[in-house]
Amino acid sequence: GEFVVAKTAEEALQLANEQFDGTFTLADLKQDEDVLDTWFSSWLWPISVFDSEVFTTGKPNEELKYYYPTNDLVTAPEILFFWVARMIIAGYEYMGEKPFKNVYLTGIVRDKLGRKMSKSLGNSPDPLDLIAQNGADGVRTGMLFSSPAGNDLPYDDKLVEQGRNFANKIWNAFRLVKGWEIDQNLDGSANASSIAWFESRFNQALIEINEHYEKFRISDALMTTYKLVWGDFCSWYLEMIKPEYQHPIDQETYDKTIALFEDILKILHPFMPFISEELWQQIKERSVEESLILASWPTEKGFDSKIIEEANQVFEVVSQVRNLRASKGMSPKESLDLTINAKNEELYGRFSAVLNKLANLSSLNFGEKVENAISFVVKSDECFIPMGDSINVEEEKENIQKEIDYTKGFLNSVLKKLSNERFVAGAPAQVIETERKKQADAEGKIKALEESLAKLG
Repeated sequence: GEFVVAKTAEEALQLANEQFDGTFTLADLKQDEDVLDTWFSSWLWPISVFDSEVFTTGKPNEELKYYYPTNDLVTAPEILFFWVARMIIAGYEYMGEKPFKNVYLTGIVRDKLGRKMSKSLGNSPDPLDLIAQNGADGVRTGMLFSSPAGNDLPYDDKLVEQGRNFANKIWNAFRLVKGWEIDQNLDGSANASSIAWFESRFNQALIEINEHYEKFRISDALMTTYKLVWGDFCSWYLEMIKPEYQHPIDQETYDKTIALFEDILKILHPFMPFISEELWQQIKERSVEESLILASWPTEKGFDSKIIEEANQVFEVVSQVRNLRASKGMSPKESLDLTINAKNEELYGRFSAVLNKLANLSSLNFGEKVENAISFVVKSDECFIPMGDSINVEEEKENIQKEIDYTKGFLNSVLKKLSNERFVAGAPAQVIETERKKQADAEGKIKALEESLAKLG
């Protein structure tokens, strides 16, 4: 019943004689017949979890037939040989085919010093503490924000705080929508362009998200979802259709917004399963079979790229007006007159309600020039806000010149791309078209800015 551990029989014999003070021969030693490689049982994992008898019977049961082979294995790169390769070998040996189609390699979580997080170093935060502080969904999304496929993840507490803030943003958006009173007599036609824009923007983002998933770019899929929800839905869409304080909303806009919110919860669910399921159940009473985890993924539909582009142009005008207020120390409640020298007045006309509301305008006009006004350029449209005698001409000239210099720098970078023969020959036609559009927009903006500068003398 005694034993020694050695690499060869000769070494084992020497150790036996030394340890047990004997004069044994090789015939006295017997090698254990029941020793397996450390990873041996792991080789069989894709098979043995469903049918442990198949190795003796040679006949897979129904469960193994259904689940083998699977699609994806998620693992770490350091065990590619120890585990992944051996599972594949065992799969061909016992099942006649590989056990999975794709192997997704996760990165290593590292601390601020770049060290691998481990129990032995004690440099890892307690996940339960993080969840208690930030919520499970906050921790989950926070980690995914900076973990592109295969790359190491430098951990920082700010990541999970960002995830927590995102969860709060979604919760508050839900509270806002569910808090509105509905007046079925109200006409919602004024919100038609806003709804049409967000429907197109959602469908555009959905196509991008699906493509990220197909290529295993999970972090990119999250970032596209994050920008859609935080920026497009919360910062723009809800502000566009939100009724005035203590005023009701029309039934049509409310119903459409709830439907859009449900689609948002569906694309959030893989990243934030807890808050999305909770809000899904709070929207209306649902049976277990109607749970979000069982709901269908949204279907890809066409989108109107024109309305997305036009809305972005309107949002840029709103942002510029808000920036102007902030730079001049003006109250957001102070309404302003806006005049636009527009190539397409009809565009601003369709979004006039949005402009007036989000930029807090007292009037929206169209014209070539306004005296004693601060101006800014969006695309190639020049916008004027009268400031009376308070305008500082030299300061405005300086600001316009800075904008010209910046735009020229941007134009040069675009022209550099377009003059690169390898780029033009290898890039998809759509990418080339986008770059040429950037060129045209920049050239139009420079021309409008130079005209603004000339008007100031």
